[in-house]
Amino acid sequence: MYKTILVPLDGSKLAECVLPHLEALAKGCQVKNVKFVRVVEPFNQPAAGEYMLKPEEIDRINARMISEAENYLKQLLSILKYDGANLKGEVIHGRVAETLGTYATKHGIDLVIIATHGRSGVSRWVWGSVADRILRSSCVPVLMVRAPGCVPGM
Repeated sequence: MYKTILVPLDGSKLAECVLPHLEALAKGCQVKNVKFVRVVEPFNQPAAGEYMLKPEEIDRINARMISEAENYLKQLLSILKYDGANLKGEVIHGRVAETLGTYATKHGIDLVIIATHGRSGVSRWVWGSVADRILRSSCVPVLMVRAPGCVPGM
């Protein structure tokens, strides 16, 4: 059923809490492809301020963020092994939720697995939820994994 799984990661240990779930699915569903994706949002400097960055400085910041994302994925892929599954890492650019939803549709993804903080109420309203926005913008099934330490009703 799930032959190609998308795993969005942000470089945090929290995001990596999906890996045991992925391993179980990869074995149980005989997954063929796992795509680990890290989205890099372009750096936008504030419109007003005393110090404005030059375009080449912004380019350096963006290049550094991309390089760090690529290194993270290379390190992760060097230690992960799922029998029979082809693992691939990719850095993509744009706004996280919208970019991932589009990516999933365009690349024949069967399932997205993503971690969530499990916030609710005011904290969710204030901070928003990337996982929730991915759920709403994606046309494929999304498995949301609660991060360790989630407290019901918080």
